[in-house]
Amino acid sequence: MTGLQQYTEGSPNTSHVIVSLQLTDVDCQVNEPGGTIAPPMARLESGELYNADTGEIVAGAPLPAAPGKGPAKRMVSVVSASDFAGQPAPPQLWHVPGLIPHRTVTLFSGDGGTGKSLLALQLAVATTAGREWLGRDVQPGCCLYVSAEDDLGELHRRVERITRTQGIDLAQLDQLKIVPLAGEDAVLASPDQRGNIIASTPLFACLVKLVQEHRPRLVVLDTSADFFAGSEIDRTQVRQFIGLLRGLAIRSETAVLLLSHPSLTGMSSGSGLSGSTAWNNSVRSRLYLSRILTKEGSNTTELDTDRRTLATMKANYAASGGALSLRWNEGVFVLDEAASISTLSAAGQHARIDAIFLDLLAQYLGEGRSVNVAPSANYAPLVFSLDARANGITKRAFVAAMNRLLGAQRIRVNSEGPPSKRTQKLALPDNARGEDNADAA
Repeated sequence: MTGLQQYTEGSPNTSHVIVSLQLTDVDCQVNEPGGTIAPPMARLESGELYNADTGEIVAGAPLPAAPGKGPAKRMVSVVSASDFAGQPAPPQLWHVPGLIPHRTVTLFSGDGGTGKSLLALQLAVATTAGREWLGRDVQPGCCLYVSAEDDLGELHRRVERITRTQGIDLAQLDQLKIVPLAGEDAVLASPDQRGNIIASTPLFACLVKLVQEHRPRLVVLDTSADFFAGSEIDRTQVRQFIGLLRGLAIRSETAVLLLSHPSLTGMSSGSGLSGSTAWNNSVRSRLYLSRILTKEGSNTTELDTDRRTLATMKANYAASGGALSLRWNEGVFVLDEAASISTLSAAGQHARIDAIFLDLLAQYLGEGRSVNVAPSANYAPLVFSLDARANGITKRAFVAAMNRLLGAQRIRVNSEGPPSKRTQKLALPDNARGEDNADAA
């Protein structure tokens, strides 16, 4: 450790002491005992400083400059695990129990026209009015609804329908703050000139200010394609963007719901994803709203256009695989009371396991690894069940998923090897391979 420097930064009310430690390859700032420690700060593209602890914009507070040239400084905290001794672990907090965790990002995807924006707006109204959402309790409070999809007139019509149907006085929704950005530049983050670092935009600084001012319990962002100007198949860029939003959620004590559209492959596979698997891996919770389709041979039909399924595709803090059956009624979505709970549970589980099977197969093929359709050491259900990304799904469940997917022609079998020793390998349909290969790149 070399180059020990100390900076004292003054402000009208306090004096911050920052100790900078120059390491071999890393230049960082470490909190030291004693004195008042400066909070970690980052400069936004607008030139303002962002307090990483409180989410506040710090006016006129310059970052301490490192002597000479070198990498930018940042602050890290080190905590000894022994400090946890004798202290109760904090409980997991939820905005919607089992569906949307507090202080993190939930990805909510749905095919175009399925109604995810309407369902998200219903959640926003429920949050502000202190009502249930789809039969579940919601943490009440302010909601910031940022829409780059629908104009203010459409949002007005939807809010009016929601409040009328649910018997809510629209005049009481003063804590539902709507930010209409349809037709405007809504980018919150974009790659720098070299393309390897995602930088926040002045609009993100504006979002930070709004969150700081209103302290919402929920922030809805509709949709990711409008807010993220990077490449959705670039894992590094995707993780940085989700990290930017997650940092906002943690520092501001809020839940962030990010809406997105699935790709054609995501729709056909039932995974609800688009682009890189980093979208799924970076968030702590992921929901997928889909139509209920019936496949007979090469034909796919929708028997009831008013029904939807809301599936929990990923849940780090709760059980995943559940599904809610919804029905469109008088301009809003309601729980479909007539649906069988046991049937819904089985359908939701099958959809989740099938999607994970397809995701794992795509990732293995992208990594140059093949798996067999017949029992062997490389048997796909066995290999996948031992993969940490399987989230505990058993070999038996993967066998059933493989058979369903083969029957629905969502995966296929290729014969490889010499005639004397042919092996049957699993593959994705030709129309899905292009996108999956782009993701793997």
